[in-house]
Amino acid sequence: MTTSTLPTPSPAGLPRPFRLSPELRTAVLLTALTLLGLLVGVVGEHLLALPAVMWVGYGLAYLAGGIPAGREALRSLLRERKLDVDLLMVLAALGAASIGQMADGAILLFLFSLSNTLQDWAMGRTKNAIQALMDLNPEGATVRRDGRERWCELGEIQVGDLLVVRPGERIAADARVVRGQTSVDESPVTGESVPVDKEPGAALASGTVNLNGSVEAEVIRPAGESTLARLVGLMEEAQTQKSRTETLTERWESPYATAVLLGVPLVFALLYYGFGLPTDDAWYRAMTFMVVASPCAVVISTPAVMLSAMAAAARAGVLFKSSAALDALAGVQTVAFDKTGTLTQARMTLTHVHAADERQALALAAGLETHSEHPIARAVVTAAGERGVTPLALTDAQAVPGHGITARTPEGEVAWAGNLRLAGRQGATLSEAQRARLDELAAAGRCVVIVGVGSRAVGLLGVTDAPRPGIRDALDQLAASGVQHRVMLTGDREEVARTVAREVGLSEYRAELLPEDKLRIIGELPGPVAMVGDGVNDAPALARADLGVAVASGTDVAIESADVVLMHNDLGRLAGAVRLAREARRTVRLNLTFAFGVILIVAPLAVAGQVPLPLGVLAHEGGTVFVVFMGLRLLRRRV
Repeated sequence: MTTSTLPTPSPAGLPRPFRLSPELRTAVLLTALTLLGLLVGVVGEHLLALPAVMWVGYGLAYLAGGIPAGREALRSLLRERKLDVDLLMVLAALGAASIGQMADGAILLFLFSLSNTLQDWAMGRTKNAIQALMDLNPEGATVRRDGRERWCELGEIQVGDLLVVRPGERIAADARVVRGQTSVDESPVTGESVPVDKEPGAALASGTVNLNGSVEAEVIRPAGESTLARLVGLMEEAQTQKSRTETLTERWESPYATAVLLGVPLVFALLYYGFGLPTDDAWYRAMTFMVVASPCAVVISTPAVMLSAMAAAARAGVLFKSSAALDALAGVQTVAFDKTGTLTQARMTLTHVHAADERQALALAAGLETHSEHPIARAVVTAAGERGVTPLALTDAQAVPGHGITARTPEGEVAWAGNLRLAGRQGATLSEAQRARLDELAAAGRCVVIVGVGSRAVGLLGVTDAPRPGIRDALDQLAASGVQHRVMLTGDREEVARTVAREVGLSEYRAELLPEDKLRIIGELPGPVAMVGDGVNDAPALARADLGVAVASGTDVAIESADVVLMHNDLGRLAGAVRLAREARRTVRLNLTFAFGVILIVAPLAVAGQVPLPLGVLAHEGGTVFVVFMGLRLLRRRV
């Protein structure tokens, strides 16, 4: 309830454009060249019947797709003494070429290259998220030393310096107010939905925003130990812990590759020495075995399903940043929600007017608050307009930092709106009914504005951050989708948290939490855990959880940290996304069972000479077509 103007928030709603690193640009280019070479080779072989075109195309595909995989295979072999799928893919492609199946080898290399490129793209967002968090720091601050003011960069600010923080500026370091009064937007750090009044002795956290009134504050921590620096550290720790999770592919690739690579010479030796087959025949069967055993269908089983499911979800406004995020959602048993901006609208709303004449009290309050840009003031003015109440014409409006606002009526009396301290300054005493109503609203987590004229308290207004429309139904649908445990985590006060939890239908909540508290609680909840949030203070928890979900109206940091973004801010889509993710997981398991089943059946028959190369290729490619078709079914699913 002040006369200063709030800083313009940065636009949110879409993730910031992802910047390709030089390494990722190279990977994308090589994958595109592999696909181009494959297409040219197929056209040259089957449509134009031009061997030169065929060799140029397949040669390009083998070089673009095979050299990176071969380099990784060699590095893994020399440094880790481990055989992996990279090596198997390269040898399988060469084996296919040695028996006249260049196209088959090129397909293997393209699919493998595409999979690795998508994985590299998903991993690149860790650095992006941390950079977005660091962008909250101002470049520097005005510091008073030896009675003189000067501009200092962050690294120059020292403990004991006096920061001069003016309205609209972001606080550059953790400090303690020594002079002046103001209100501070602490939502980036604590999630507190209402600006917090600051007086001498109050603490200021780095990264928060001064809303009104100039203050001087003594720096109490160096920049490297500030609140924002701790958030960055928490982000890095959370991302590191999450990235250590071993994927299914990492568990089976080395044993599988080793088994196949050892099997090829054994098959050749068995056929040549054991059964006395001619060299060409034994080699033909051994290479057929390698082509059939190459995990083409296995490799594409998961991407075919996940990419289709991700596309279906994207059409409904649920953006998955990686297939790992989709798979993680399928197993989620607990969902933790931030309050402000996630379960609520992050917009103050007038909910109660207690007065003998409610319209008169609202008209007086709106007349005062039209002179302010404070979130509570905007809520009062908006409510008056919606109810058809015309604000009273008042003059000489003045903000009283930490208290409220005053003005003069046409009769020359002092009109005021603010907290109990302002009422005391005006000599006003609340009646017993007003006092009881004040306690009732405060217990319900409402911010109370007392409106008066002179020494008379005319009425009480209750303002709060209202729940999102339809949020209770959305949470009920989430429970129906199989999510067993739902909890709200917030930095807001206990009474506010209790009221919001009751209104949205949650039986469990944790209040008055700092970012590190949320991070700790995420680790204590029964997992796997998904965290849904929108603010900077949610970023570490979003990264630490098994799955981070951000609403698109949130901060860039939250969007970068999350694995899933709800593009339309509709939590009702989350339940549908859970159902889709669980169907995708079932389909992946079916595909993998089928793909490995084909290998287990056809590979021995190929060794026995019962499966000629064309039939082996048909079985191999037929399995690939089948798993792709199973994946494409999910494109039609609704979220």
